[in-house]
Amino acid sequence: MKAAVERRSAFGYRDHFALAVTTFGVGYLPLAPGTWGSAVGVLIYLGIEVLVIGIYASLQSGLNAYVDTGYRDYMAWAHAILLILFLVFTLLGVWAAGRATELLGNTDPPEAVIDEIIGQLIVFLFVPFSIGWPMILAGFLLFRLFDIWKPYPIDYLQVLPGGIGVCADDILAGVYAGVCLSVVYAISLSL
Repeated sequence: MKAAVERRSAFGYRDHFALAVTTFGVGYLPLAPGTWGSAVGVLIYLGIEVLVIGIYASLQSGLNAYVDTGYRDYMAWAHAILLILFLVFTLLGVWAAGRATELLGNTDPPEAVIDEIIGQLIVFLFVPFSIGWPMILAGFLLFRLFDIWKPYPIDYLQVLPGGIGVCADDILAGVYAGVCLSVVYAISLSL
């Protein structure tokens, strides 16, 4: 215990930043911090959607005579923003998670939830924006299922070193969940 306190007191500003990015404010919450991290990923997705729809609505009401943009254009922008955020979170998250593994003394610390946020964002890259609450909930549950179940080869990716090992399994779980969500979405369209 004393060694952990001494280690924490020796943290520099980069270490504090790495822990803040890795835990994203919810990593220390009790009972399933990974689920809290996934919920943050859903909130980020919804925030982008609300922001883009708000911009679209204000432009359509105020500049309708000058701007000829369609709803699909704004949804394409929302998708592009989500992809850029995913890339930023991945690059920053791999570095921060790698640093956090050293600081917390664990190869996959439960406090690290940036990997769940990244995985959850991947899920929504497989479907169009404005899919509705049932599909958003399905995406959340599918990601949690694959993140906990870890079917082949997800479980084997955790042995990769540092931040890559922390994030790689969640990235693949996000891909699995995204593929399943896109199938569910396509079936729902045909019903």
